Amino acid sequence: MTSRALGAQISHFLKSRDVEVIFGIPGVHNQELYRGIQEAGLNHVLARHEQGAGFMADGYARASAKQGVAYVITGPGLCNIMTAMGQAYSDSVPMLVISSCLDEVAARRGQLHQMLDQEGAADAVCEWSSTANSAKAAYGLLERAFEEFASNRARPKHIQVPIAQLEAHAPEFPAPRQNACPAPYDPKGVERTADMLRDVRQPLFIMGGGAIKTDVTELVRRSGAAFFTTFAGRGLIEGNHANYMGSALARPGSAGTIAKADLVVVLGSELGEVDIWRRELGHKAPMVRVDIDPEVLSDHHHADLRILMRVEDFVPELVKWLPDQAKPCLWARDVIANDRKLWQAQAEAEFPGVAPIVRALQDVMPHDTMIYSDMTQFAYLAKEIWDMPCPGHWHHPFGFGTLGYALPAAIGGSVARPGLPTVAIAGDYGFQYTLPELGVAVELGLSLPILLWDNQKLKAIEDSMIAAQIAPNAVQALNPDFLALAKAYGALASQPETLSGLQNDLIEAFSAKVPTLIYMSSDLLKT
Repeated sequence: MTSRALGAQISHFLKSRDVEVIFGIPGVHNQELYRGIQEAGLNHVLARHEQGAGFMADGYARASAKQGVAYVITGPGLCNIMTAMGQAYSDSVPMLVISSCLDEVAARRGQLHQMLDQEGAADAVCEWSSTANSAKAAYGLLERAFEEFASNRARPKHIQVPIAQLEAHAPEFPAPRQNACPAPYDPKGVERTADMLRDVRQPLFIMGGGAIKTDVTELVRRSGAAFFTTFAGRGLIEGNHANYMGSALARPGSAGTIAKADLVVVLGSELGEVDIWRRELGHKAPMVRVDIDPEVLSDHHHADLRILMRVEDFVPELVKWLPDQAKPCLWARDVIANDRKLWQAQAEAEFPGVAPIVRALQDVMPHDTMIYSDMTQFAYLAKEIWDMPCPGHWHHPFGFGTLGYALPAAIGGSVARPGLPTVAIAGDYGFQYTLPELGVAVELGLSLPILLWDNQKLKAIEDSMIAAQIAPNAVQALNPDFLALAKAYGALASQPETLSGLQNDLIEAFSAKVPTLIYMSSDLLKT
């Protein structure tokens, strides 16, 4: 067959670019996209809400190192997924959203699913949003999206196709072409960084989410530097490494420690508000910045040396310029250890009673578990005291800060890594944003533990109101019987009363044939 309806051709195009899974919800406006799914050999995961479909695509992309793809309908379908698109933009996640759109909106009003400016609305939460008014335009936009996924900083994109175009027959799409990637090597920048490292006594590296594809072991050994990681960079360095200062950049005291460095090298981090929770990093020494995003390199931190490279390309080249023998670390090891203990104690004091539960779970969590957390106090503390054994295995809605992320994202992650352990961590309020996606996890037969932290309220907001001398209000809602709800969907549910019971329930959940909701609260879990 040399021609198909364009909707079907799009599915075949995606298959030719190694897409395996589509997340979405069909409707009368986008049903032509579904014509080619089975024929192309794609799998489709039916979400309960387009926001859930978007988070699933996000979770799939983070777990698979491929793009997540979602199909949605005109108007409300696109609006519903825009929250997930905004999250993917903030966290540099490659997501492709393909929607239908109305054929004509200038002269007609009152059409089903009509918006004033659908393309413009999506453009506000992704890298670009464009309309394909022909098959040629659709193929060109798809090609552009995949080329940018391969060569640029990962960002979501949106392509919309008029309904009549989806239905019209279209010619075969072009064969895949080789992606044009940026030059992987800045020799002068690498050599200059090596020279600077050789000339200083107390260098400091800060490693972010843009470094998670990088093996930094040899860099740690040869540089003699101390290291911080951002929350997104956890796992790049062993948690017990003597030079590791932890993921404590958000602690105010870290600025004083950073000020003691005589060189700061930042690898793959925006150093944004959600990384350091202050405007200024606190450094007084020269700064080297390595990033794939030119906008990051030109920000207010005013790096002295800016290198436009992927971190995974930069680090091996830098190591070649450093002496083979290990350089002694001139940072006081006892000071590093004491600072880490202080910062962890400060974090634990902010969330009393939570740390023993976090550590109990950490003790029995399989090494290769991929964790997806929501905006909840349990996760806020865990990010500071839970040292990950490998990078890129804890995913959180950092930048946009959406509620309802954990469950659908964990479903996407489970689909991407069949047979490997995946966990969702959610709070009682945020869990209800996307609770119906539990039905998807049951349908798919996922062995997915869902750790539900119930403190009966929006506790972080209540604490913030009190700190601002505002009488807390609108922070408490009626919660359902979560255990009964889980069972109603066909999932398993448990409410452990001891830490050892919690550990046992988690271990059993990994081998169950359906997801397991594990209900946790500080009142019920006793050591």
